[in-house]
Amino acid sequence: MRQTHTEHSVCVFHGGGEGTKRKLELTPRLQSLADWVKPGAKIADIGTDHGYLPVWLILHGRVSSAVASDLRLGPLSRACETAAENNAVGRLEFKLRDGLCEYDPKDADTIIIAGMGGENIAAILEAAPWTADGAHTLLLQPMSRAEVLRRFLEEHGYAILREQVAADRETLYVILEVGKGSMKLSPGQQYGGAALLHDPLGDRYLIEKVIRLQNAVAGLNRSGLLEDAEKADHLRDIITSLLEMREEWYHANCRSN
Repeated sequence: MRQTHTEHSVCVFHGGGEGTKRKLELTPRLQSLADWVKPGAKIADIGTDHGYLPVWLILHGRVSSAVASDLRLGPLSRACETAAENNAVGRLEFKLRDGLCEYDPKDADTIIIAGMGGENIAAILEAAPWTADGAHTLLLQPMSRAEVLRRFLEEHGYAILREQVAADRETLYVILEVGKGSMKLSPGQQYGGAALLHDPLGDRYLIEKVIRLQNAVAGLNRSGLLEDAEKADHLRDIITSLLEMREEWYHANCRSN
């Protein structure tokens, strides 16, 4: 069960913000998210950590307003420091909040949740069903268990509008733009992406998923338990679906010799 907290405003600055100015650069993962934010959007960055993304968006004039929130005071304090170091104090709000529980739907039209597991992102959205009202754009970046997040979206009235794979320090991260809608995903699409057919990194993403599932199957086979054998059979079916998706990706992106 998620804990509830009384909302607190933090980082209340006075004056123009005279921090030590430095150029703020985003990692490829965060830059991909920033590129998808529509000009003039009202954003809420949930689990902001260092606050790099909302501060960057404010500095570049990409958004009309920004709220950076986090469950813990430590990360939120680091976000305040990022704002101070980049002379952005007073230009965005910082809130100590548990997910989206204390947000009013009118606070933002674009919700960004990045840098946490897919199951955590799903839990945050489940506690805020208004995010599927059609008035909000969700930009989601799961660090793990993306299949759990895609399955949740499918079952709760969301549609994946587009996906992108970003390579950051040799690690692949998937980014989702989500809105209200309906979709039907195959088991392979839950694991390997619903909209990555033309993504340049789609093939590599699929291969990595196949390898991870093959390793999981090998581990289940070693246990000798009947229930694990059934799980292994299910994973084999998903691997087959992923390999079919890889074949589709190849035909869509590679010229025949």
